[in-house]
Amino acid sequence: MYYRESKKRASVAEYDVPLVWCTILLLALGVVMVYSSSIAIAEAGRSTGYQPTYYLVRHTFFVAIALVFAVVAFQVPTRLWQQAAPYLFVVALAFLMLVLVPGIGREVNGSRRWISLYVANFQPSELMKVCCVLYAADYTVRKAAFMHSLRRGFMPMFFVMLLTGGLLLREPDFGAFAVITVIAMGILFLGGMNWRLFAGLIVMLIIGFLLLIWISPYRMQRVVGFMDPWADPYGKGYQLSHALIAFGRGEWFGVGLGGSVEKLFYLPEAHTDFLLAVIAEELGFVGVALIVLMFGWVVARAFAIGRRAAMLERYFASLVAQGVGLWIGVQAIINMGVNMGVLPTKGLTLPLLSFGGSALAATCAALAILLRVDWENRQLAKGLTV
Repeated sequence: MYYRESKKRASVAEYDVPLVWCTILLLALGVVMVYSSSIAIAEAGRSTGYQPTYYLVRHTFFVAIALVFAVVAFQVPTRLWQQAAPYLFVVALAFLMLVLVPGIGREVNGSRRWISLYVANFQPSELMKVCCVLYAADYTVRKAAFMHSLRRGFMPMFFVMLLTGGLLLREPDFGAFAVITVIAMGILFLGGMNWRLFAGLIVMLIIGFLLLIWISPYRMQRVVGFMDPWADPYGKGYQLSHALIAFGRGEWFGVGLGGSVEKLFYLPEAHTDFLLAVIAEELGFVGVALIVLMFGWVVARAFAIGRRAAMLERYFASLVAQGVGLWIGVQAIINMGVNMGVLPTKGLTLPLLSFGGSALAATCAALAILLRVDWENRQLAKGLTV
């Protein structure tokens, strides 16, 4: 009996079960809500064959592919991820360049962000998010002795991110640029960057973001629409005003699953960027609060796993875990802020929930790497090698 109890305790401690179930619940809720929010647009679209289940079938397929990516990513030891990080980052940069080539990059709504794979579209910026976490963590560990130096610690990374940002803004994809910048700078700070240098960097970034908005007419229009969406509810404030209407209709418990009115061609991109607004309308404040709590749990677990890795002197693994937490947390906050009218409209999906194959694959792969870090932490705590 003692042997059975010991074996049971050992099996329970192999991986973070609550984190896995939280991820599965978010994925499952995403499948349900993508279907609910896309029925009308699927029935009306010639490209969808007028089939109401068109987006449901594709999204389910994307989830299955993303889980395959996650299983494969989990099998790779973190030491191999560290060795491959610079090369993977170069590959991601090459894809960002490739997407800008006419005839290769696919343009939708004025943005060239996708490469057609015939059965689906591949979005290189999602791959870059994963590679940025790995590269920034590897760079910080390699340059740990120079994290207090502007010239030797910060400037090399600055120029690399400047190139990355320039390619993303050429698409343009300001949302991905913001997320990747936060990932890189956040990992540098967590890795020991001088706080005065970091504070100066934050000021420079804020000024830079304001300049990018100021010199771009369409970004300025989005900010104006965000400031007062009701001043032009049929123009610049159209998306935000309908998102706010959806939140208002949802009240505490929502109008019921499938009962959204705003998804009936009133709210653009209801199954991607504005999925949370449909969730708010159909499931109400309770549904939105539950999603916020689940994302909060994922982020908290990522930082806890990172801290445990640092205690085991696994600094690359620690920064990767916390980088994944930063990525998911920041992107979720931006998407939620946009849907609630707290932030200007940006084309960022809600992680694990919104429709989109590249985003699902990248996020699931990143969470699998996080689980790998946790699994290795537990193995080392038992005195086993990894």
